[in-house]
Amino acid sequence: MRSIIVIAHDIRSTHNVGSLLRTCDGVGVEKLILTGYTPYPKKPGDQRLPHLADKITSQIHKTALGAETNLPWEHQENIAKAINKLRAEDYQIAALEQTKNSIALPDFRAPKKIVLILGNEVTGLDSSLLSLTSACLEIPMYGQKESYNVVQAAAMALFHLRFSKDDIIAQ
Repeated sequence: MRSIIVIAHDIRSTHNVGSLLRTCDGVGVEKLILTGYTPYPKKPGDQRLPHLADKITSQIHKTALGAETNLPWEHQENIAKAINKLRAEDYQIAALEQTKNSIALPDFRAPKKIVLILGNEVTGLDSSLLSLTSACLEIPMYGQKESYNVVQAAAMALFHLRFSKDDIIAQ
């Protein structure tokens, strides 16, 4: 079975974080890493003011519905450090981002160990982060909008990574 780790970088919405936790749990993601200013649930030794950590945790829980206690997750400020550590563990690093060189998701054949990076809901991922990846994946769009909600896009990509024919045959 494929090992999948998700990095969510600079996500603004607590509801998107909760929904992402629930989606990652449902698809069997190994771990979710929340980086940059992405909100995160309360954790042991939390340095945030208790009332702020409690409020953020409560907002995340509204959509996570307990996934925040089921799915392994961690918070790291520095995304580059997280990426470099995972690359050293032989993970291929891919971003879910529209670029001139992105690969259409249906055409992508994932390796056995992959990290999927998600960016900010409005601005996505900047070029300095994209330079740390080995692939950019894009979900084809057929309507008038140019992008999906970050969690909807993550769900589509994770479903493809988890259940692509290559992985089903290998089981």
